[in-house]
Amino acid sequence: MARPANETRIRYAVIGCGQISQQAFIPGIARADNSVLKALVTGDMEKARALEARYGVRVWHYDDVPALIASGEIDAVYLATPNALHRRYAVPVLEAGLHLLLEKPMATSVEDCEAILTAQRKGGGKLMIAYRLHCEPGTVELISRCRKGDFGPLLGFNSTFGQDFAEANHRGHSGYWSGPVPDMGTYPLNAVRNLFGKEPLEVHAVGTRTPGRGFNFDDTVSVTLRFAEGKLAHFMVSYASAPVENFTLVGHQGTVQAGPCFMFGPSIAITYTTKIDSREEVRRHEPVEQVGGETAHFSDCILKDRDPEPNGEEGLRDVRVLAAVEDSLRTGQTQSLAAMAPAPGVSDRQVMRLPPAEEPDGSDLIGVTLQSA
Repeated sequence: MARPANETRIRYAVIGCGQISQQAFIPGIARADNSVLKALVTGDMEKARALEARYGVRVWHYDDVPALIASGEIDAVYLATPNALHRRYAVPVLEAGLHLLLEKPMATSVEDCEAILTAQRKGGGKLMIAYRLHCEPGTVELISRCRKGDFGPLLGFNSTFGQDFAEANHRGHSGYWSGPVPDMGTYPLNAVRNLFGKEPLEVHAVGTRTPGRGFNFDDTVSVTLRFAEGKLAHFMVSYASAPVENFTLVGHQGTVQAGPCFMFGPSIAITYTTKIDSREEVRRHEPVEQVGGETAHFSDCILKDRDPEPNGEEGLRDVRVLAAVEDSLRTGQTQSLAAMAPAPGVSDRQVMRLPPAEEPDGSDLIGVTLQSA
């Protein structure tokens, strides 16, 4: 079936109908007037019947993904499977020339990221990694201010991001790449790379396992990054803490304290406080629909034939650091990274200000074991 000539919206399938899809993507896409939900994919056919009744779109089984790709009923895929399955589904979607909005982290190895990028080049569709904060007004504003030098040359970054993760969720027993560093650590890592406008040169990590918890990975991890020009960064992430999210940024002429800074929701307003020359100022940005905003940005790039930001290379840049963290935890040794030129990064034109969608209550999600209370 060919794309309807009068259709001005990008038609999406969702592969992977877990918490992020049901709680964020499906409500959010309704805010994007250039996007529409057309199909869902799950491996549980009892869940499929309930999803089809609720959302009124056809639900496909994972085994039928090749038929979905070839159906002509969709233009793009939002891929939110477990991280280890990203390559399996991303490659055929991209090789077929469809567009892909891929949840972060991009994959579970640099090799898998490179395979996904090769598939994108072969098929010619567009690939965007779902860094929703790259379209969020407060985040983009702060990155722009760092580029302009509002705080002077930057020296340091420190962040803490944690939650009390539910051990019953499958991610609690699926190894490092389903644990807190790829899941939560991607946020401070991506933030500092964009705030500094540079790539790390060295990585060192230390992890601990909380007594009495059944995770099969270090549930609390401290990561130190060294950048060129003497810049240092540190973040700690945890699956065994009270909820926390913040970061501090220090420059020669000013400082920034941010929080909330990573999460999303209809009542969450990204907020940061600056102190420059002893003058303090609070910037609080109103809540926006972050997931719907990134979807609208991606659809706009497809419709106007623009390369999206954040693209697949942005995803690979984070994954190579996450892989180095894994190696450091395993060996106890500092890991060196090859020097990379800075990416072009975030631009002001990708900011999206859509009104927040109402999130379904956790008890309303179909076939989902919540990650945290």
